[in-house]
Amino acid sequence: MIQDYLPILLQVIVAIGLAGVALLASVILGRAGKRNATKDSAYECGMIPRGEGQPRFSVKFYLVAMLFILFDIEIVFMYPWAVVYRDYIEKFNPWTIFGSMLGFVAIQMVGFVYAIKKGALDWKR
Repeated sequence: MIQDYLPILLQVIVAIGLAGVALLASVILGRAGKRNATKDSAYECGMIPRGEGQPRFSVKFYLVAMLFILFDIEIVFMYPWAVVYRDYIEKFNPWTIFGSMLGFVAIQMVGFVYAIKKGALDWKR
């Protein structure tokens, strides 16, 4: 059993060894360049950088993005269920299959109503 994992262990040791050798070689063989203000400044397409680097986004942006992902994953789970629904009706009770998806959608709707009540989708606030 342990012999089966020996190639994996050997590969991990070689990968860590190569990474260590590369880091050590860069420290030993690398030379420190002369630093000055021009080399240390940010280069932005030939323009002198002024102001903030990135505009600040509202937390609402990220909240709506997370809600979109949450409700998008709901569709990812519903699609395979819809594809095999007809096959499962023949094998199982159709109300059990439909009820399980109805419960899933109900839980998602509770989350959606909660998000609306909290004002998560209200951009004016």
